[in-house]
Amino acid sequence: MPRGQTWPSFYLYAVLPPTPPLPTYDVALVGAGPAGTACALALRGSGLRVALLDKAAFPRDKICGDAIPGAALKALAALDPAYRVALAGLRPQSPARHSRLVAPSGRSLWLHWQKPSFNSPRLDFDAALLGLVRHHTDTVILENTSLLEVTAGPDGVHLRTTQGELRCRLVVGCDGANSVVRRQLLPGPAQPQPCVGVRAYFENVADAPDDTTEFYFSRDYLAGYCWVFPVGNGRYNVGLGLLTELISAHKIDLKVLLREWLATHPALAERFAQARQLGPTRGFGLPLGGGVGAALPVAGTGFLLCGDAAALIDPLQGHGIDTAVESGILAAAQARRCCAAGAFDAAFMQPYTDAVQQQIGAKLLLHHRLMRLFSARPWLVNAAVRVAAVPRLRRWLQGLLG
Repeated sequence: MPRGQTWPSFYLYAVLPPTPPLPTYDVALVGAGPAGTACALALRGSGLRVALLDKAAFPRDKICGDAIPGAALKALAALDPAYRVALAGLRPQSPARHSRLVAPSGRSLWLHWQKPSFNSPRLDFDAALLGLVRHHTDTVILENTSLLEVTAGPDGVHLRTTQGELRCRLVVGCDGANSVVRRQLLPGPAQPQPCVGVRAYFENVADAPDDTTEFYFSRDYLAGYCWVFPVGNGRYNVGLGLLTELISAHKIDLKVLLREWLATHPALAERFAQARQLGPTRGFGLPLGGGVGAALPVAGTGFLLCGDAAALIDPLQGHGIDTAVESGILAAAQARRCCAAGAFDAAFMQPYTDAVQQQIGAKLLLHHRLMRLFSARPWLVNAAVRVAAVPRLRRWLQGLLG
């Protein structure tokens, strides 16, 4: 072509390839932890096009106490008994048959659990859950895919990720305490994280049965506890969690305090004298349910929130895997309703909000009140442990704790 001339516009349209359409799904699940994988498993057989994306490649670590509550396994088994059978064969794991609660007075309360549960590092447990999704569903799994931006409108939901863009009719935020879905679709104050924890792995811990979880309470820092959880292969998840308000008021360094507890606590010092720490001590925030978070919305136009993204961590015990699984299953039921009716407005999400409140929120509210009651009264904790020596009262307390 002579210099100074340009290609005719019709010729450009003829030679340039058309822009490929964006990948489109009915449901996009953001976060492949227990909430996201449970939701994917619950959508099995729905006929819906489902994508599950996560910023990490699995297996990946998740800072946690590594206790897998029996309620989570029960909820998964209700979807398909094969899920619980598969998880029962997961290694490493340690059965959680007993719990020992040590009061500020030093007196111990022993609880014995009937509902099957176990401890396993989240590195392995979460990868096993994702393996169930791969094996049992047609879910499109997108690892190493971070969500950068999400917008919801009348024409659906648009997601921009590090691996490209996609569209969906409904997005389910299962992306943890710092949920991108929550922050971008529910603008406003950041989700409160009223508790902070630190965790490290140890080996060579003396006198630590592999079927017993241990909880230690201190008179000085009653609004929290130290834990020792066996996780299999002779390793122990050891950590400490306290309310953020207490940490701020006393300028506490949790990593330093954990070392002090292990070195000086009468029931721990001798047992950890020869223990060896495996890797660093790492910290994490916990968006506890039942308090301020109880009033936060868990749904809106084009989106649902589950697990930590919905502030569903139990404030009394600090666990959230069971509530994550349960909320993921509830979200799957709502996703089916939305797609069947072609309705994704905020008002149509009310059944999900109601179900979360009735099946999860009410218990979290009770546990939040109990946590507040006990956290300022060490004498009450001591009294509870003492009177629980009566079998009938111990059974009542065990039922209250779940």
